[in-house]
Amino acid sequence: MTVEQGPQPRRVSVFDSTLRDGEQAPGNAMTPEQKLEIALALEAVGVDVIETGFPSSSPSDFKATRLIAESLTTARFATLNRADPADISLAAEAGGVGPNHQLQLMATGSDIHLEHKRGLTRAQGIQEIVDSFRFARSLGFATVSLAIEDASRGGEAYLRPLIEAGVAEGADTVVVADTTGCLIPAEYADLIARVRSWIPDDVVLSCHCHHDMGLSLANALAGIAAGADEVQVTLAGIGERSGNTPLEELAVVLAYKGEQLGVTSTVHTDRLYPAYQLLCGFIGLTPPRNKAIFGDNAFATQAGIHQAGMLRAPITYEYVEPHRFGRERLLLVGRHSGRNVVRHVIEQAGVPVDEALVEHLYEDYVANRTNGECVSTDDLRQLVLAKVAGHPTGPTSGPAVAR
Repeated sequence: MTVEQGPQPRRVSVFDSTLRDGEQAPGNAMTPEQKLEIALALEAVGVDVIETGFPSSSPSDFKATRLIAESLTTARFATLNRADPADISLAAEAGGVGPNHQLQLMATGSDIHLEHKRGLTRAQGIQEIVDSFRFARSLGFATVSLAIEDASRGGEAYLRPLIEAGVAEGADTVVVADTTGCLIPAEYADLIARVRSWIPDDVVLSCHCHHDMGLSLANALAGIAAGADEVQVTLAGIGERSGNTPLEELAVVLAYKGEQLGVTSTVHTDRLYPAYQLLCGFIGLTPPRNKAIFGDNAFATQAGIHQAGMLRAPITYEYVEPHRFGRERLLLVGRHSGRNVVRHVIEQAGVPVDEALVEHLYEDYVANRTNGECVSTDDLRQLVLAKVAGHPTGPTSGPAVAR
């Protein structure tokens, strides 16, 4: 008797834009050599495509593209370019025209941008894409994508002929950008579903979502559910204004909910945090304490009720497992902690647990704290050992220890 296997999960491609959209935001500039280090770390993470930058924008982006193109061994790389022969020629010079180089040609996707940014008609917007694709093919580019800026505010009467023209000229990827982060998931899913119906199955459909309303990940997931094949992301969500879909947040959803969603990726979650630390060192990034996966408090707690449960079984309050993301569980001692963590620290210190000792330590180091600072359990363990060594009959009350 054979057991029928369920449908195989669909692999979603991960396209990383940390070095382009991420770097072009204020305060995020990197040298070409730093970009290379980040690119190699992202390759180790397992992303499929690494965007090197905008070669025509600066000598630095040109050099970074060349360095990365020469160094990657498993991931492909991409460049972003205007629909302009000069940009395309520079991209070819920087990274070559082989299949490992995904040339992205930026199309103007909305009447707003056509009128106020470009001064073009719809017909001109489509024609420049046709001309640019033909020029790229004449140079020998094997992989060319149509990256539609502000697609989320483009109407079907313009978007559809624009996309169909790009596909007719050989676009193997169509990138649907919610450039201003103006859509909610239902709207973005509807847009992706419509674009999917306009293009052949073998053309990759890619999501590029911004975080202006805090919906970049939600929109990307809605896009996947509607038929997208790829998500463009950045480490820690860095990017223009409020940023982009965070790589680590997409990774955690696919790690824990991928089977439910019917999708998978090649991301190695345990390699994300080292890549993030490298990025922080280069651009001086300090995240909010509460940021998912990368935040200082993502796997830390000081609340007594939570700690009581976690000391018995971490699963009580820990759904995402820190070790899967290269992180550690932290039980911190602060004024919201309880006696359970004090007992735990005493046990870990190898000192007999005496309730009088527990009470003294609780009063000294927990209950009477007047600020929000915490000490680690390791720090408290050392304080316990010192206290017990100095007061063999039990500690007396003293000032709260702050760090």
